[in-house]
Amino acid sequence: MDKLEITYTTASPNIDESANPGETVTDLVVRLACEKAGVIAKSNQNSLIIGADQVACIDEKILGKPGDHETAVRQLKLCSGRQVSFYVGLCVINSATGKIQRELVPYHVHFRKLTDEQIDRYLRKEQPYNCAGSIKSEGLGIALFDRMSGDDPNTLIGLPLIALCRMLENEGVQII
Repeated sequence: MDKLEITYTTASPNIDESANPGETVTDLVVRLACEKAGVIAKSNQNSLIIGADQVACIDEKILGKPGDHETAVRQLKLCSGRQVSFYVGLCVINSATGKIQRELVPYHVHFRKLTDEQIDRYLRKEQPYNCAGSIKSEGLGIALFDRMSGDDPNTLIGLPLIALCRMLENEGVQII
């Protein structure tokens, strides 16, 4: 959001982020983004509320936040030489009008073949233990990638700004 030079405040809703039975990864992130925005919208009248949720996955298997070094090593070994898909659910709620916009924004990262030593060095330097898939792409994590594909690289850090600009402009916000 800072890139857009828009004044904003942040809030963290307390919601259950568990998947519903049979729910796809893509449906999950959109639902969670809307639930997060909906919780905040209830106590913020006459506001534009932005909710977002991100998952990283391989073959529809979610790579969560590792929490510790050992789990991060396992995740990065799984990612080595493979494509990881990042999906961000984005939701904008106009709490004054009740209008809801929602969008799914995908981004795909193709990992280099990584050695155990590269994985260990990366994790010790970056310590991405609270990042989906053990990846901090805005830092040293970019060195893990062979190539990337998608419409908006900001998707990797969890907030696809191109889609957000479009949604905010739909609500009359002038970005530029």
